[in-house]
Amino acid sequence: MKAFSCTCGQPVFFHNLHCLACGRELGYDATARTFGAIEPAGAGLWARTGDARDPVPRFRACAHRPAVAACNWLVPANEPEAVCLSCRLTRTIPPLDRPKNADRLRDIESAKRRVLFALQNLNLPIEPRGERDGPAGLAFDFLESLPGEPGVMTGHASGLITINVAEADDDYREQNREGLREPYRTVLGHLRHELGHYYWDVLVRDSEWLEPYRELFGDERASYGDALNRHYQQGPPPDWANRYISSYSAMHPWEDWAETWAHFLHIRSTLETVTSYGLDTSHTPLRVTPFTRDVLYRHGGGAPDEEFLKWINAWVVLTATLNEVSRSMGQPDIYPFVMNGAAVTKLHFVNTVVSMRGNAATAPLPETLSTPGA
Repeated sequence: MKAFSCTCGQPVFFHNLHCLACGRELGYDATARTFGAIEPAGAGLWARTGDARDPVPRFRACAHRPAVAACNWLVPANEPEAVCLSCRLTRTIPPLDRPKNADRLRDIESAKRRVLFALQNLNLPIEPRGERDGPAGLAFDFLESLPGEPGVMTGHASGLITINVAEADDDYREQNREGLREPYRTVLGHLRHELGHYYWDVLVRDSEWLEPYRELFGDERASYGDALNRHYQQGPPPDWANRYISSYSAMHPWEDWAETWAHFLHIRSTLETVTSYGLDTSHTPLRVTPFTRDVLYRHGGGAPDEEFLKWINAWVVLTATLNEVSRSMGQPDIYPFVMNGAAVTKLHFVNTVVSMRGNAATAPLPETLSTPGA
């Protein structure tokens, strides 16, 4: 996520429909990946304020802008769809006349748009299911567990991601987090994790990366059902903290990839945000032992690999600082995980796969976001 501003100069945020200072309408142009003020362009169309392109593109507001989803994305005027790319990915929503569901859907759709923004910046394919010939594509079902019906399980199957909308409720998430002994549970985390399963199918399953993946993460052909039962009956192996990013990663190679993918998006998106906002950690009084080239996948050493190491080491400093800030507010740690060398190797593997597919190498860090003492 980036720091955005209205044409009046006031900061605006990715979920805003209007500038709170001047009242201008706001919209996200997915074609240029730009968010800001929009103005009427006649015939019910809109244009980005100050757009220097010639001719200036015209847009329609997503049909779900005034709806519960409160969508602020734009639809190019030359496209036939009434709703934007993000909304076209949603296949099913819960009954909105049921208590809480309107607020739940609004929160989940907002989180989905934020994740999609990151995927676009990685140049990854985002293809709504059924819109074109070829792969099945991606779709979301946002469902509620109703009395007398089978419970809704959050998960992924062949491009369809299902989210139990109760995950948008703080009390529900906390109850499940404690029951499953998880250090962290958020709607954004669920979306990133399940998208990891989807992109494993897209990027790894039928590619040259499959065998390297198996060497690093394990053989995904191992029985998932047996692994799931073993995990919940016996727990993770005693040494999981030395080999995985989370205890759930140790359950099965598919989950190891999905958890690593989620953390890759956590790290990249958060560092892009603090970089965009100019956060300066160069004088943070933390001295850490930085990760070095030996933790990289196959010990790479080019400029993109060196930048990846800078990102990881900056992340360690940043999260240690933010965790302490959160504790000072009496809140849980923002990032309740500890990096280890094996997890960093897997993160670098994900970064390599994504960079090769999307041509979106890790961006250089500014000097103000560095690793003190490194």
